[in-house]
Amino acid sequence: VVTGISFPRSPMEPVLCYESVNGSCPKTIYPLAIRITLYVILGILVTLTVFGNFLVITSIAYFKQLHTPTNYLIFSLAVSDLLLGLIVMLPSMFRCVETCWYFGDVFCKIYMSSDVTLCTASILNLLCISVDRHYAVCQPLIYSRKITVNVVLIMILLSWSVSVVTGFGMVYLELNIWGIEEFFYTHISCVGGCTVSHCCYKCPIIKKGQVYSYIFVTRTNCNPKHK
Repeated sequence: VVTGISFPRSPMEPVLCYESVNGSCPKTIYPLAIRITLYVILGILVTLTVFGNFLVITSIAYFKQLHTPTNYLIFSLAVSDLLLGLIVMLPSMFRCVETCWYFGDVFCKIYMSSDVTLCTASILNLLCISVDRHYAVCQPLIYSRKITVNVVLIMILLSWSVSVVTGFGMVYLELNIWGIEEFFYTHISCVGGCTVSHCCYKCPIIKKGQVYSYIFVTRTNCNPKHK
């Protein structure tokens, strides 16, 4: 039996995020080529998300002819997606490649709260846009009276208020692990991890399905039938 010989770790071999900390999360070390490829692909996606939405925001803010109720809703949607790219997608890129969370517990809660908040805000903004398009396409004669700037601003305010309360309230009050606290802290939570319960996404996913269903039904009912 040969002893005293240490062999190098093979690629993809699980190790710990913090070797000297008890309860550390497992870490997977990817080969350098895979890590570089992932960083390039995800970095491009983050860059396109941030700069694409930044261009939309600056265009609507700068050109006065774009100051319309519909574009205000698009502006709000672009803001939520821009923040999603900066606060959520960028840290997610590092966590995806490194398979560990190295930004601390405080930013982990901010990250999880922002994730739920901004995803919910995007969905609610889409819902508002679908309502706006419904009146523009199906009821054009009363559109200008129903969808005014003040109405749109109220819609945006409500969308963001509900999103912030949902996202930050759910995470900081630990409503996302309500009823499964013991299981979460025993089998899921670990040092170097930043995990949000899938329960957080049930409501946004359902709402997203409702939005797309509403848009589809609206388009079908409003388009003239071709014989």
